[in-house]
Amino acid sequence: MRSVLRAAVVVAVVLAVLVGLLWALQRRLVYFPDDGPVPAAADAVPGGRDVTLTTADGLSLGAWFVPGPTAEAPAALVANGNGGHLGLRAPLARALSSAGLAVLLFDYRGYGGNPGSPSEAGLALDVRAARSWLLEQAGVRQERLLYYGESLGCAVVTELAVEHPPAGLLLRSPFVDLAAVGSAHYPFLPVRALLRDHYPVAEQVARVRAPTTVVHGGADTIVPPAQSRQVAEAAARLHRRVEVPGADHNDAVLLDGAALVDAVVELAALADGP
Repeated sequence: MRSVLRAAVVVAVVLAVLVGLLWALQRRLVYFPDDGPVPAAADAVPGGRDVTLTTADGLSLGAWFVPGPTAEAPAALVANGNGGHLGLRAPLARALSSAGLAVLLFDYRGYGGNPGSPSEAGLALDVRAARSWLLEQAGVRQERLLYYGESLGCAVVTELAVEHPPAGLLLRSPFVDLAAVGSAHYPFLPVRALLRDHYPVAEQVARVRAPTTVVHGGADTIVPPAQSRQVAEAAARLHRRVEVPGADHNDAVLLDGAALVDAVVELAALADGP
């Protein structure tokens, strides 16, 4: 009996330590920023230029803007996933630019050498700064503005879309919410009870009144494909769901592959003309 009790105590202590570490270090398990160096926009994307975004709480964020072929070209505001920096999305910017879109890539707070630390509330401020810059500095009209979210970025732009509807919303590899994807990787921990950041994509996409396309891989080992399908089912105005057979989360086909780029161009074609 004493041996059983000792074993139970050991298990309880180990679980308590794990839970404590998860609570204290959870954002290190969610956000994986890369400080760079970030190359100059013009060196990575033809016609690109470096710009600075200013958030409502006073942070200056690095960004790249690639103008469209005309002033009336549709524009894509790109919200990155949770890893790396904007330079890793240069192939996407080149592909969308070649397809006739203007593109804004930006780094969140704490990424790419930016000040601050990432959080759900902070990223909401960051993406609003990106949207404001496009409307006020680049002269993009709201009815020509698309939001593009990559993984975690899906949550960032979906939350934005509830308050500021875009011409179209493209979600690449979205999860239901952060707890759902966290539980898939840490099924032995009470993830939902412990998380500080929530990112409720499926709940919020049901409130988005804009054409929405979901693109995801059929063999995603980071965001279960079933979760991306669930997000598509929850969308209030689902335009299309595109499943790329055999594609994993970080495969090149989900960065600048034809199926992905075509889905963005198709959404842009739905945007109202002048």
